[in-house]
Amino acid sequence: MDGQKLDRPLQGRRKVLATLLLAGLLGGCGFHMRGNADFAFKRLYVSIPPNTLMGSDLRRAIRNGSDTQIVTDPKEADALLDVLQDTRTKTVLSITTTGVVREYRLTQRFTFRLRDAGGQELIAPSQLVLTRDLTYNEANTLAKDYEEQQLYRDMQRDIVQQLIRRLSAVKAI
Repeated sequence: MDGQKLDRPLQGRRKVLATLLLAGLLGGCGFHMRGNADFAFKRLYVSIPPNTLMGSDLRRAIRNGSDTQIVTDPKEADALLDVLQDTRTKTVLSITTTGVVREYRLTQRFTFRLRDAGGQELIAPSQLVLTRDLTYNEANTLAKDYEEQQLYRDMQRDIVQQLIRRLSAVKAI
């Protein structure tokens, strides 16, 4: 019994040591929690309509992840985010020997640029392109349609996160 009482403080110290070691390893590998984005601008005009899925996701990410305000009038903005293209395509990737589609490739292209209030480009026109492959089966048409929509949704979230990282890389206006 006395051996068990003496062993308890040692187990607690081991847990603390293991936690500190894990935290040190994570910090050393470049891992960091997703935190607030630090933008060089405090008021941003976004040219994509707020009633679109991409527009609402982007505005939500900027509002919740930074102290930057989204403005509705470009004249009030420190920076202007011009969305030049936001398209989705679906192409046949493979077919069976009988000519039935077996696999699709889903692609989302998002082209943008960032300008300051004077029109000077802070980020030249840039394109983010994401692709996902989708297997297809006629017997599961509804499920595959749902899976396709989910894949597009995931690509959109990825594009928003990549865009936030690129916007935060701008250090001065």
